Amino acid sequence: MNSFEQSGINLVNPYIEDWDSFQDFRDGLADHAPQIEALIARLRHQPDDRTTITNLFREFHNIKGDAGLCRLSFVIPIVHGAETLLARMRAGEISFNDALAEVLLLTLDRLEQSIELLSQRQTLASLSLMALTSGMNHLAEQPEEQIKAATLRLIEAVTGFKPNQTLNKNYQPQFQERSSTALHQDLVFFRELALQLEAHSPLFAGRTERNLHYALATNKIAGNRVDPEQLEAAVYLHDIGMMFLPDSLWLQPGKLSTTAMAQLQRHPQWAAEIANRFVGWQPATQMILQHHETVTGNGYPQQLQENEICDGAKILAIVDAFEAILLKHSHRGQQKSTLRAIAEINASDRQFSAEWVQAFNQLIREQIEAKHQQGI
Repeated sequence: MNSFEQSGINLVNPYIEDWDSFQDFRDGLADHAPQIEALIARLRHQPDDRTTITNLFREFHNIKGDAGLCRLSFVIPIVHGAETLLARMRAGEISFNDALAEVLLLTLDRLEQSIELLSQRQTLASLSLMALTSGMNHLAEQPEEQIKAATLRLIEAVTGFKPNQTLNKNYQPQFQERSSTALHQDLVFFRELALQLEAHSPLFAGRTERNLHYALATNKIAGNRVDPEQLEAAVYLHDIGMMFLPDSLWLQPGKLSTTAMAQLQRHPQWAAEIANRFVGWQPATQMILQHHETVTGNGYPQQLQENEICDGAKILAIVDAFEAILLKHSHRGQQKSTLRAIAEINASDRQFSAEWVQAFNQLIREQIEAKHQQGI
């Protein structure tokens, strides 16, 4: 039992003493997080830069200090290990490397997820915070020659994925191009609409093909339980309703107002209405309409329960969220790695269908292994 367990800090259902202070901490974390990501990105290119290491240490130390001031004691063990590691780097005892970068970013991700879940009055059980804190404390005590092996064990224990060097590279997913001559004429048109949506932001470049690859491949792993052509149409059209909204509602970072969120949540219905006007695409229409429903019934627009959501929508929900996670901090100048994105998907077990997450996990593992074998 470590000191944090002995102290009685609850990392599953932490008690919030003051919600105003909680919001103050949340606002502060929103300022610290992009700084941490930028500093780690800089260290990847200049791993021996002591000034950057010191600044990174200071960011985690300030988060820890903010947590104390805001009476959020559960945050302290989450960042303590990262702070200790960085103190050793600053002292020259250990060297910065890509594996440690992933651990530091994973710690940041889990902290941000914790605050978001608590803001929704949800448990933190899915985040494996005890494994993270105990693993980080153990890692921080290791000699230099054992750091890498301990880091890889920690990442696998927290995320369920065995990392390798490919996880630290920029996100460049492989996908299978399909000949337009093999597509139904409607699919050609649907694809053109999807590409028009892509054109609204340079961050969306390649989004359609990535989503199509992940959706079709996940479906194939599960035995093509969903008609592939209907799923393809749903991939193309599921977000097309966004183009009827002001760009500021869906392209700009930041928290939306209640009114803006209500507007945003209408986009599945608009897209479904478009698909429904094409004869023969009714299964795709259902997938589009339901792709923001969640297994707990807290989604939209119909608040369906898991057994009411079609399989195609369950696939689309995971694929759509995976893409969003990879790009959600692009305004910070950073993209999340595949490892960080899939870890966040797996931590969101109250949002997605477990059986389809399992199929998606298999796909990601196969993709990572294929790149590893190719030496990419």
